[in-house]
Amino acid sequence: MTTVAYQGEPGANSHMAAIEAFPQAGTLACATFEDAFAAVTSGEADLAMIPIDNTVAGRVADIHLLLPDTSLQIIGEHFLRIRFSLMGIPGATLEGAREVHSHVHALAQCRGFIREHGLTPVVAGDTAGSAREVAEWADPAKLSIAPPLAAERYGLAVLANDIEDHQHNTTRFVVLAPPREYPQAGGGPFVTSFVFRVRNIPAALYKALGGFATNGVNMTRLESYMVEGKFAATMFMVDVEGHPDEPPLARALEELTFFSTELRILGVFPAHPRRFGGHGA
Repeated sequence: MTTVAYQGEPGANSHMAAIEAFPQAGTLACATFEDAFAAVTSGEADLAMIPIDNTVAGRVADIHLLLPDTSLQIIGEHFLRIRFSLMGIPGATLEGAREVHSHVHALAQCRGFIREHGLTPVVAGDTAGSAREVAEWADPAKLSIAPPLAAERYGLAVLANDIEDHQHNTTRFVVLAPPREYPQAGGGPFVTSFVFRVRNIPAALYKALGGFATNGVNMTRLESYMVEGKFAATMFMVDVEGHPDEPPLARALEELTFFSTELRILGVFPAHPRRFGGHGA
């Protein structure tokens, strides 16, 4: 059986993404992203489901630092609509609650509901972890904000569903696996993910990206971050639509190398239907 590693406790959004994308697979909860990466590298798991960005919170911290340094390869993506529920021990009520516990991002994404009901937010390390703690405390005055799966997992009663402030709240995950050959071009839209570092010359970034514009390659992600502790050492993480074996992207990548000191492809994978507005699982 295929095993999918994820970061977080059982019932977390990453757990839900793994189940949704691979319903026949087993799952492996990991304390950190590094542990999830290591589980696949060691062979303990076959795949890792890793969140990379969210439509409300933006980039997931640390992932941009881990991806360029791992030997693992992005082989797919998955989009999960984020839904948060308010939950407490059986018998708990919203009127009798004082505190609500969850991950800092979940609390921020449900700020309106929390303020409306006069609850005191308390930061926890993990959404599902906060649900487990609420179950263990057995205090009806303490509630959790977590994915619905966590309520099932820890025997909690759901007091309210879909309490997030934004109904478009969606997290994009990437699926990581040991290195393998890229899928062949053709047969559907592809995404190519890569990182590069520009040369230290005037207008280097403008020149490096010019080939994508002239070749009609759509760039869907461009993020910069500092490396080596230097303000002038900048790495860029990029997603583009297309396959490296397709002439437009091949020409754009070739032009990019003229203005870069480093270029590494992180993965070539089929585009998920949600990327283009579809609703596939």
